[in-house]
Amino acid sequence: MGMDKAKDIDGYLASVPQEQRAALQKLRKQIMAAAPGAVEGISWGMPSFKYKGKQFAGFAAFKMHCSFFPYGSWKKLVPAADLKGFEKTKGTVHFTQDKPLPASLVRKLVKAKLKENAVKYKKKK
Repeated sequence: MGMDKAKDIDGYLASVPQEQRAALQKLRKQIMAAAPGAVEGISWGMPSFKYKGKQFAGFAAFKMHCSFFPYGSWKKLVPAADLKGFEKTKGTVHFTQDKPLPASLVRKLVKAKLKENAVKYKKKK
């Protein structure tokens, strides 16, 4: 879903079912609120967010769920207990329109990822 080579996030969202679209639009707002100054785009065929030129998050719609990608292991960012009740893979957290990610959790994941990126890229300089 949404993989029709969208050029921007609005185009991506227009291609997913309405129920998922609403959940992803909410997530988009939460990500941007947690990372003021972030830049939106499309990467790997899905909505992606950059801060200071470094990618930190993305999301996508799938047949049975939506996924939030903190671009790395969520295990490094938050305790597993914070994600209780959500399906997870190594690098994604799955949610549905009926059970969206809480804004506080999105904020926590985004802030932790931005901090991780700041440390990671500071060491590379």
